[in-house]
Amino acid sequence: MRWDRPSAGERRTAWLLKPAPRSLWAVSLAVVLTVSVSTSLRSNWGSDNAFVVKAAEALLDGVSPYEDKRFLYLPSAVIMAVPEALVPREVLRWLLPAGISGLVAVGWAAALRLFAVPLRSRLAVGGFGLFALLYKPYLNVVLIGNWTAISAAALPVALLLAHRRSWGAAGLVVGLAIACKPMLVPVGLLFVLARQWRGLAVAVLVPVGMSLAGALLMPSPTLFFTKTLPFLFQGQDSYALPWDASPIAVLPRLGVPTQVAVLLAFAGAAGGLWAAWTRWRRPDEDAGELRLVETSCMVMLAAFLVSRPSFDHYLLVVLPLLLASGVRPGSMPRSPWFWLALVPQSGLVPWPSELARKRRAFRDCATLCGLAVLLARRALRSGGVTLDPVTTAGSPPRTEPECAATPAESASRTAF
Repeated sequence: MRWDRPSAGERRTAWLLKPAPRSLWAVSLAVVLTVSVSTSLRSNWGSDNAFVVKAAEALLDGVSPYEDKRFLYLPSAVIMAVPEALVPREVLRWLLPAGISGLVAVGWAAALRLFAVPLRSRLAVGGFGLFALLYKPYLNVVLIGNWTAISAAALPVALLLAHRRSWGAAGLVVGLAIACKPMLVPVGLLFVLARQWRGLAVAVLVPVGMSLAGALLMPSPTLFFTKTLPFLFQGQDSYALPWDASPIAVLPRLGVPTQVAVLLAFAGAAGGLWAAWTRWRRPDEDAGELRLVETSCMVMLAAFLVSRPSFDHYLLVVLPLLLASGVRPGSMPRSPWFWLALVPQSGLVPWPSELARKRRAFRDCATLCGLAVLLARRALRSGGVTLDPVTTAGSPPRTEPECAATPAESASRTAF
């Protein structure tokens, strides 16, 4: 009987999918706890979350939250923030960083389960520890307490539900995330491509209904249209500019005329949407997880190219999904170019001070554009990723694998 020798990539994947030793659990847990505790001890913790809490406090005091030009979310977010406004500040100091880390961990776990990766594997445990240690935007989002972490958890959960044919539940998750922060609005295109109109309706009606309820509870809700939206469409002001990674903001800082920068950014976004449509039209021959992930990530990256502002932690929405897809042959993480695009976000590189502070947006824009180009190139190329059926002696081919990332005998182990 002839046996084909597994490739180096298959051997690495098999090693990563083995159960993590206790030492790796301890190291990863120590890294995450250190990030959370050190953040709680800093004086500038939760600066972005403070804007939302301040909006909820204004509502409780009978003042319009939109009197503060820094509050840029929907009226539904004010309702979501009321519980935080009722928590003592010293208690929130410890809960917020841990909660943000927990949300990112939920997104990572859902992304892994989408590809049937056991949550006790080396990839799951060690991968999150390395992510927390090396990826600078993760450290930033924990420090500032930005609600991007909600979208980072919601998108993988929604895709996992969609993969299990629960599109209505996926729409509910997306709708609740939009009610908190309207970051996942572009994901509505995925429901359109999949012709899941019920799920799309849920994703739209949930934030609309909650926003109407929030608007009825606050004075002067029209300030959202007359004050907040114009401020947001202008890219905010000089306060946000140093950290705005959108090409519309970065290219003029490099001497490119603003009109040219806008044209280039929208051309890139249009190309990204075309790539997403093309990727969706090319179904995988396996269960289709890569199709869901790459289409939704392409849509989000296209939106980040033209959104104003576009911060470094926005990539937390797509990176866990792309990283988890690395268990599949031919996926983006199997390419060295993917890791090269992430080098500017490494927290261990001793960047010059001008690139580590107010010019950090140059590095962030390089990563954003690099990932968008790589994913678009993969989406537009001909052919697709296929998995060879796993067989054993005397058994028929397995066309619907129990676990696409592991052999059938190891897939029977519970992941929780």
